[in-house]
Amino acid sequence: MEGSSMKMSPVEKEKELFHVVHKVPPGDGPYVRAKHAQLVEKDPAAAIVLFWKAINAGDRVESALKDMAVIMKQLDRTEEAIEAIKSFRGLCPKQAQESLDNVLVDLYKKCGEVDEEIKLLKQKLRLIYQGEVFNGKPTKTARSRGKKFQVSIKQETSRILGNLGWAYMRKTNYLAAEVVYRKAQKIYPDASKACNLGLCLMKQARHEEARSVLEQILQGKLPGAGDIKSRNRAEDLWRELDSWQPPPLSSNPPGLGLEDDDFADGLERLINEWAPNRSRRLPIFEEISEFRDELAC
Repeated sequence: MEGSSMKMSPVEKEKELFHVVHKVPPGDGPYVRAKHAQLVEKDPAAAIVLFWKAINAGDRVESALKDMAVIMKQLDRTEEAIEAIKSFRGLCPKQAQESLDNVLVDLYKKCGEVDEEIKLLKQKLRLIYQGEVFNGKPTKTARSRGKKFQVSIKQETSRILGNLGWAYMRKTNYLAAEVVYRKAQKIYPDASKACNLGLCLMKQARHEEARSVLEQILQGKLPGAGDIKSRNRAEDLWRELDSWQPPPLSSNPPGLGLEDDDFADGLERLINEWAPNRSRRLPIFEEISEFRDELAC
């Protein structure tokens, strides 16, 4: 590599430096031109047009689709981004589907399509459970902000359950959210989801239980308890406990519904659907069945 760079002309060196500085891939195809419009010219509208051209030309379709969706989200064109991914994800390889699902979850959250978000999060859990994401391995390589790191199956499952819990919170189905958060904490506890569980209990006017959960954060007993954001949030919730005014109890409180099913029965049913061949079940999912008995108490 060193020898080849020594032979580069000044113009070639300048071009290479340009690509490194602006993080624009080399070449002259529609995808490269789209990235140039996005990152160098700062023209999102032009970038979207060029990303469309890249998709239609089969030029780095996966990257073009995800990059275009991100720009559309920034321009409040979220519904268009959702339809684009749904329409063209079939052109992308199987290994790209998980990352496209992650983009979709974010888009559903942005435009308030909570039911679709819940449906997709359940599908992501199902894929993990079936071994289609981790390929039966305990860890996978993930990437964030250009850096690679290892994620365990417990971490990923807990993360998705946490997102599912927050989706139920936004539907004010606090009982379902509580079940999901408690499961997430059993699999891989952390302070951020504990804050959400505490809030969930507060929403149900179960103040002492909420206080017990928040104490674990404030006493540094949970992973991530040292994170300033989580600690500040726990302190804010703790202060709210003394002045919290519980909402009046409804004569028809929301059920534990997972769609039309009772949550406990629905969760057990999902487990059976996820693994008709029980020998393929990942160990952490064996624990989910415990919730049926816990909910009955």
